Amino acid sequence: MNETPTLASTHPTEAASLASWAQNVKRSPLQEMLFAAAKPGIISFAMGLPAPELFPVEELIRASGHVLANDSRALQYGPPFQPLKSQVVELMAKRKVACCEEQVFITTGAQQGMSLLVRLLLEPRGRVLTEQLIYPGFQQVIEPYEPEVISVAIDARTGIDVAAVASLLASGAQPAFIYAISSGHNPVGVSLTEAKRLRLVDLARQYRIPIIEDDPYGFLDYGRETLPPLRAYDDQWVFYVGSFSKILTPALRVGWLVVPENLIPKLSVVKEASDIDTNTFAQRLISRLLEQEEIDRRLSMLRDEYRARRDTMAQALRESFPMAAKWVTPDHGFFFWVELPHGVDTLGLLAKALEKERVAFIPGQAFSVDPSSGATNCMRLNFSHSNPNLIREGIARLGELVREALNRNIVD
Repeated sequence: MNETPTLASTHPTEAASLASWAQNVKRSPLQEMLFAAAKPGIISFAMGLPAPELFPVEELIRASGHVLANDSRALQYGPPFQPLKSQVVELMAKRKVACCEEQVFITTGAQQGMSLLVRLLLEPRGRVLTEQLIYPGFQQVIEPYEPEVISVAIDARTGIDVAAVASLLASGAQPAFIYAISSGHNPVGVSLTEAKRLRLVDLARQYRIPIIEDDPYGFLDYGRETLPPLRAYDDQWVFYVGSFSKILTPALRVGWLVVPENLIPKLSVVKEASDIDTNTFAQRLISRLLEQEEIDRRLSMLRDEYRARRDTMAQALRESFPMAAKWVTPDHGFFFWVELPHGVDTLGLLAKALEKERVAFIPGQAFSVDPSSGATNCMRLNFSHSNPNLIREGIARLGELVREALNRNIVD
């Protein structure tokens, strides 16, 4: 009697051969922490999550009903939604960036925007210039290209070491692009000074090297004077990446690029290969939301709410952390970057914080382009997601652990 073998029984020990870069690929520390911090009872300062209670739920319900009732193409494949591109132009004008619809490219979140630009610009094993501490999601974007990463220091008060960038470029370094976060740096929280913004753009123009400007937090400023993004200083060598995730809701997964017009056709081709098009319903939903809600009022509300949480965390750090700890209160974004004395291992501290105090944060080495070279005594703390009471409680618990760690180092 002949039997047809089942799929499960054929060659059970064989596995597909993976590309070299993928053989040892791992989830980012942020993805790992997303699962750990989601456990019941954890006070999480780990992820860069917006406050869910500030999502425009009622407005989204009304907008959804309107779109479904009035737009027959909302659930179909479709090109970028032109009214949304016009609204992005208006949004950028609020940041003092002059652009036109022909320079706006709609993406499935800022993460895809970065990925598409990297795909256009970076050759396999090419060079990339970044700061020594950068957003892990960007590290994942460039990983398949196995690039040579040239890194420069970042100052917690003024941002990227522009003098080091100038020195590298003058010595003949030719990176495919410079990656920069000009406002509310992730993870350090710093915003570039005006002098550094101008100098960095001048270098890009002089050496004809594009800047990928990642700006998810640019609309969330807490100071009296807000500087415009790098894109405001140059429209040819700065490729701007924006997102609705932090100012509306991340779940819709819609972002945008502002780039030279001649790049749009190329971006369209690489995006089609990635996901065909950005969610047509989400584009129309955001557009309707921007029509029916006064965006200036919403941004003002978000700034007030997040400023209050930032100030609560700053006060809690002053009260609970030892004087040897250092940080700068950010004027944009969602994060504090705390530096502890050398010898304190924040990766080891995290394990104790989760187990003993039920508090989560991200250790500094998760952001280093070379994990063996530093930031092991640093931590990134998010203040946007937890309410003020949880911030005070969580920082008090974490402060106890930090003091214990410092005391052990003194005894040792």
